[in-house]
Amino acid sequence: MMPAETEDSKKRFRAYRLVILFGIVALLGDLVYEGGRSVAGPFLFTLGASAFTVAFIAGFGEFVGYGIRIATGYLADRSRQYWAFVIAGYLMIGAIPLLVLAGSWEIAALLLITERIGKAVRSPAKDAVLSHATSVIGRGWGFGLHEALDQIGAIAGPLLFVGALAAGGNYQGGFSLLTLPFILLIIALVFAWRSMPDPMRFESAGGKAAPVAETIGNRRRLNLYAVFTAITMAGFIVFPLLAYHYKALGILSDVEIPVFYAIAMGVDAVVALAVGKAYDRYGLRVLFLVPAIGLVIPLVAFSSVYWAALLGAVLWGASMGMQETVLRAAVADLTPPGGRGFAFGIFNTIYGGAWFAGSVIIGVLYTAGAIYAAGFMFLVQCAAVPVLWLLVRETKRLTDISQPET
Repeated sequence: MMPAETEDSKKRFRAYRLVILFGIVALLGDLVYEGGRSVAGPFLFTLGASAFTVAFIAGFGEFVGYGIRIATGYLADRSRQYWAFVIAGYLMIGAIPLLVLAGSWEIAALLLITERIGKAVRSPAKDAVLSHATSVIGRGWGFGLHEALDQIGAIAGPLLFVGALAAGGNYQGGFSLLTLPFILLIIALVFAWRSMPDPMRFESAGGKAAPVAETIGNRRRLNLYAVFTAITMAGFIVFPLLAYHYKALGILSDVEIPVFYAIAMGVDAVVALAVGKAYDRYGLRVLFLVPAIGLVIPLVAFSSVYWAALLGAVLWGASMGMQETVLRAAVADLTPPGGRGFAFGIFNTIYGGAWFAGSVIIGVLYTAGAIYAAGFMFLVQCAAVPVLWLLVRETKRLTDISQPET
């Protein structure tokens, strides 16, 4: 009995070590690219970009960042070179410090989109690696822990810009400060790789395998989950457009905008831990909170009142924390180990494609009037509720079938 317990303890230690090391990598990565993204809207504004242009760049960047993950996920699964994709993708974060050289919104847009391409290269492989480790410690908790560490960097990045701008600097000065954390990121990534070069050993060596995805029930759940994800993301605003709204209406100063983004990321981190634990216990039912929050965001985010803008940022961060944690945990639970890179790629393409399409529509409607954008977001979130209800009902049906008769 003791040898088995010792082996299980060692496996859990290795799993936690990999999740935490990956979390540190993500922390440093988020410090760099979320720092840049927190001021992307107003920075593009200072370079002469319009509201529609900002929304299009942000939405297109997200679409590219998610859209090509089908290809990168498939290639990662076929080659089994998950770490090669992870490392290559993280290297492309270096485009953000290079924004210091951008003299036009076109160059800035190219660099911002390059960083998003890097995310597409690394994310399916990274999520596949994490899915193996989290099979040992609980998928919701493992992905939630990673997301929480990730968001520490997402808080630090915007605050770095707060310091730079408050000290009398400019956006270029803030971008230049991101070089050091980028170098530290590469160092941490090497440690993560060395800690477990073959992460599939977590499951092949006896860890809890995911349910078989080929069953009719799981395919139906995957389809319903994809539809729910697409609907909710189509009605979810990108933060650069929120930041544009804050600046254009004079609600916030240049210094306050990254503070609001940091607050949103802090909420994201806390919610990720809580919803991760809740997912391991209650399953997909926790996702009813996503459209519930999504219904409130458009009612407050486009307000010209300071407190409403703050509440909008808080709710935006809470929604992100739920989606980032449960999306990956659920996909991992519904797919076999050898095909997760491709599965993550498919779902993230749906996620990004819907977000891009919704961002374009919201941007066009916002140009006509904020009330139109808010109305669209509200109605779309309403449409997501019955889809999630069907998904939860199907999950309960399969659970009842799988339980042995007594």
